[in-house]
Amino acid sequence: MVIMRRLAVLRHDLPASLVVFLVAVPLSLGIALASGAPVVAGLIAAVVGGIVAGALGGSALQVSGPAAGLTVVMAETIQTFGWAVTCAITVAAGAVQILLGASRVARAALAISPAIVHGMLAGIGVTIVLGQVHVVLGGKPQSSAPANLAELPAQIVARHDAATAIGLLVIAILLVWPRLPQALRRVPGPLAAITVATGVSVLAGLTLPRVELPADLLNIRFAPQLPGGGWGAFAVAVLTIAVIASVESLLSAVAVDRLHTGPRADLNRELIGQGAANMVSGALGGLPVTGVIVRSSTNVAAGAKSRASAVLHGVWVLVFVVALAGVIQDIPLAALAGLLVHVGVKLVNPGHLKTVLAHGDLPVYLLTLAGVVVFDLLTGVLAGIALSLVLMLRRTLWSGMHAEPDGEVWHVVVEGVLTFLSVPRLSRVLATVPAGARVRLDLVVDYLDHAAFESLQTWQHAHEAAGGTVAVDEIGHPWFANGKEGRPTRSRRAGTGFVPRWLAPWSAWQAAELPAQPTHRGAAEFQRRTAPLVRDTLSGLADGQRPRTLFITCGDSRIVPNLITTSGPGDLFTIRNIGNLVPPGQADASMNASIEYAVGVLEVSEIVVCGHSSCGAMAALASGPPPGPLTEWLTHAAPSARRSAPVTVAGGIPEREGDRLALQNVLQQLDHLREYRLVAEAEQAGRLRLTGMYFDVGHAQVHLHDPATRDFHPADVPARSRG
Repeated sequence: MVIMRRLAVLRHDLPASLVVFLVAVPLSLGIALASGAPVVAGLIAAVVGGIVAGALGGSALQVSGPAAGLTVVMAETIQTFGWAVTCAITVAAGAVQILLGASRVARAALAISPAIVHGMLAGIGVTIVLGQVHVVLGGKPQSSAPANLAELPAQIVARHDAATAIGLLVIAILLVWPRLPQALRRVPGPLAAITVATGVSVLAGLTLPRVELPADLLNIRFAPQLPGGGWGAFAVAVLTIAVIASVESLLSAVAVDRLHTGPRADLNRELIGQGAANMVSGALGGLPVTGVIVRSSTNVAAGAKSRASAVLHGVWVLVFVVALAGVIQDIPLAALAGLLVHVGVKLVNPGHLKTVLAHGDLPVYLLTLAGVVVFDLLTGVLAGIALSLVLMLRRTLWSGMHAEPDGEVWHVVVEGVLTFLSVPRLSRVLATVPAGARVRLDLVVDYLDHAAFESLQTWQHAHEAAGGTVAVDEIGHPWFANGKEGRPTRSRRAGTGFVPRWLAPWSAWQAAELPAQPTHRGAAEFQRRTAPLVRDTLSGLADGQRPRTLFITCGDSRIVPNLITTSGPGDLFTIRNIGNLVPPGQADASMNASIEYAVGVLEVSEIVVCGHSSCGAMAALASGPPPGPLTEWLTHAAPSARRSAPVTVAGGIPEREGDRLALQNVLQQLDHLREYRLVAEAEQAGRLRLTGMYFDVGHAQVHLHDPATRDFHPADVPARSRG
């Protein structure tokens, strides 16, 4: 097994680690440049992120390192505290991450609205572009995004030198690279762009600002240093970096899980691994470490199978930096700036904008973006969270209401959550109803508080006292009716046991004060509420039917075939009669015609005979009914009464004789069906299946017959799992 695992590393993880390494080096250098940190700090973070976070984290295929998402806050932190204190902040932020992971609160990060995350990334992208485009144009970035924006026109019209040509060359290569042949695209675009730009600048002998590295990379002197004061600002910086790094790492881990089918990420362990990596990176003078979706998606696409790929990528970065430091120092800063401009533009994803717009979260996205660009990352995120909470509160308390004449009746509809906040608007809508009018008030509410109830009841009494009528029709839980009866519902969860109208009998939802015309009211209810929902389905059935099942059952009003089979229009061809009988010897013309049409014309693939408990026909058959039409009809069930082999339901024999007879009757009617030539031929050819069904009315339980055991078993228990 150990040998097999090592072979898997060599076969999948080793080549994947090399691909990720080639992507990581230029990105790490560019991020360090954008953050205002020593360039070597980005490489240190790449090494530590790969080795430490890769080995200890909870996401096997996530690759960690310095991330563009922290460039803004890192630039501000370095400017405020200096580099040595910033390293101490990174160490402390890592310790906070470990505490958060040990507290098992990592999943709380998933509660942050995607609109905030996308807005944060877009804001970071805009900030990076505004800063690095100055470098591409041969200038220097200003201290803030607004200042960069203000200086941009002058920078554009200023004289441009070789730095601009190199920066634009990198951007052009990155734009063209995805359109090149597959063979070329095996080399990562960022690596190709930086290599070409560096080669051009060296061969042309251009004098440009280039990457500077310490003379001895192994002798790092960036030891963390605590501040001499200002501990409040220090703590805020620690928490800011810890929170942002944690959120970015966790969201990246969740995104990586969607890219592969391997083990899912342990988010708490991932947070502990990220914290350990930040403590080590800060101690060695590196930038903060986070999970990076660019490197991680590259890792998955390259075929990585385990965390060995992430660890090896860190090793390759270390080897490259030590062995080829001279090559790194040939890279022009303008080339890295061009790479960062391209990365920043990609962070402003139009697809994310369309998504948040579709979900109604565009204001949250735009506010977060603006906050990050104008102020800082933490301010933007907090502003986005505040606005999302306000919008959530508005949506939670939303109520829609309108009143309009419908013939001689005024129709008032109230939807959503009806609380004291909605009472003023409710009063305005109700005031538009003329005095003395007949009113139908439809309440489709998720919650009705005391103030709203009092307002509705007061208006109803006043309207009826003026000669009008008010019929209150509640769709869902009877909030208003319960309040009128003196037992108001106080919990929004109280309605979970209420039977939906389309499953309940008329008596359960029709108001007593309305005329006793249940069929008419039910038809009107269908036309108002159900017809719009099923119109598309029925329009497809307008020219013909293709049911799959012939359903033969009793005429008993308690048996609703579509309800107990969860079927809809066009699914069942139903025959109902007293006792669900199929007269033997094809003695009934109506039954003959129905079966011939169902099997011969409609070509149904199943016939179900459904009996039920408490069947009046079976009880009459057992006791002997008085002479009359019923007795004549039940002669067709006489063979059922003569059956002697016991039949069980759920492993037991029913106590009542009528129920025992109902079971026998189902099996007898299946035998009668096989006397029909069309049925017998179709069954023998495998085109038709005959099924016995029994419905226990009192327990609302459907049972299916198993010929192998002669038992009717619950429909939700597979035959192979019984016994």
